[in-house]
Order: sequence, then C-alpha cells, then structure tokens
Amino acid sequence: MSTLTSDLAQELETGRFQPDAPLPKPRRRRVKTRLGQAAMYVVLVVLLGVVLLPFIWMLSSSLKNDADVLTVPIQWIPKEFVWSNYADIWSAIPMAGYLANSAMLAVVITVLQVLTGSFAAYGFSKVRFPGRDALFLAYIATIAVPWQAYMIPQYIMMQKAGLTNTFTALILLQAFSAFGVFLMRQYYMTIPDELNEAARIDGLSDYGIWARIILPLSKPALASLALLTFVNTWNDYMGPFIYLSSNELWTVQIGLRSFIGQYSAQYAMIMTGSVISIVPILVIFLAGQRYFIAGIATSGMKG
Repeated sequence: MSTLTSDLAQELETGRFQPDAPLPKPRRRRVKTRLGQAAMYVVLVVLLGVVLLPFIWMLSSSLKNDADVLTVPIQWIPKEFVWSNYADIWSAIPMAGYLANSAMLAVVITVLQVLTGSFAAYGFSKVRFPGRDALFLAYIATIAVPWQAYMIPQYIMMQKAGLTNTFTALILLQAFSAFGVFLMRQYYMTIPDELNEAARIDGLSDYGIWARIILPLSKPALASLALLTFVNTWNDYMGPFIYLSSNELWTVQIGLRSFIGQYSAQYAMIMTGSVISIVPILVIFLAGQRYFIAGIATSGMKG
C-alpha cells in the first residue's frame, strides 16, 4: 500500500495523474488483492466472534448470581462480579477429585490410543499381506456405525466381566480407535518406503523400524492424535455416565451434574465448573498447536 501511495503522490507532483483515467492492470490487480484480503479478514473476525460468543457468555455467567444468568436481554457484563464462585465450587463438590479422575482417564486412554493406532497404522501402510486393503476398509467402515447401536451390547459385556463402575471398562473400550488408525496411516503413507527397505537391509525388524524410524518421523501426526483423543476423552459425558455410578469415580463432566436439582439448577456454578474444566484443554492445545496443524495438514497428502 505504501508503494502504491508513493506512486500516486509522484504522479500528482509531476501532473501526470488523471483521476478519470483507469488504473494500470498491475496496479488494479494489487488494489483488488488488497481489497480481497481486507474482506477476508473481516469475514474471519466475524466468524471468530460467532465461535467465541458462547464461551464469552459462559465466562460472564460464571461471575454472576443464579438469578442473573438467564436474564433477557443477556447481561454480557455482570452488574456485580461474584468472584466467590471460583472459591465456593471447590467446597460445594469434590471438584479436585473430579478433575483428577478426568485427567487420569484422558492421559491413559490417550497413551493407549496413540500406541495402538500408530502400531496398527504401520501394519496397514508398510507391511504387505493378503487382504490388507480390504481389512483396512472394513475396519475404517466401523466409524460410520453410531455408538448407540452397540452401546447396550458393550455394557452387557462389561457387566458380565464385572467391570462396571470401574475405570477399566472405559479404558478397555476406548483404548482402540479406528479414526486414530486412519489418521496415522494417512501420515505414514507420506513416508517413503525406501526408508523401510534400507532399515531391513541393516537388520531391523518391523518392530525396530516402527519404533526407531517411523515414530520419530511422525511427531506431528502423533501430536494431532493425542490432542484429539485427550479432548474427546476429557469432554466425554455418556461413557462415564453409563459405567461409573460411584461419586468418587465421577469425572468433571458428570460432577457438574451435582448442581442440577429436581426443581432448580445452580447455573452460575455450572458455568464456573465449565470454565475450570476448559483450562487444561486450552493449555494442552496451545502447547501442541504447532504439531497439531502440521499433522492435520500432512495426513491427507497421500492415500
């Protein structure tokens, strides 16, 4: 823009500038490009505001009294900031225990899904065996089956195994992910097969190739899968709701239900707990966003 302005100023000084004359094509193209970029930024800012609006309302509601949460019109700025909500919630419910349970489940399930997903993806992408592609398609097709279709059979299996009301049931059911295998396989397909062949010539087995060559090259995809799995497990409500009946085993998503009574609900405390539950996810996402973006961008390059 500074170059365009200086050119116009020079033409004004020399008297060569004609307001009614059309702009030269290169200059016209630059103006259109900058106008297009400005319009794109405006659209992105509007979309960002739409996405952040529920979070802003949640944060604002966490600093209100219950009577002010559902007022019409919405009070975006509380009349009175009730900071005590963030102190009272720890004594109102065992919030620390709920957070610890959620963190334990999220970390264990994330580690298991990363290990099983990456190892299975190596087999589907770098190991040749009869029926490999057909088996992969059949496995990936299970993503299309809604969880509600096999929710009851899974519960019956866990009940007969005596694993209900334990973390083990949730860990076993979520330790494997077809989506994780798909994501990792798509990334592994971008790694040249020549590396595997060279490693086999050096005497490495498939286990050694996976551990010493493939995994170190797959940090973006591993970070993407870990982040998606952690967020999904942390925010899971139905799984813990079905399998965990003891209060000391509840996760933070189930624990917030404590503020919902038979005839009323403590909406301000629910919003306060929701804000607290978002903090770990926000920290993890900010720490791994660079790898996450790189992993998502490269996972679909070759299939």
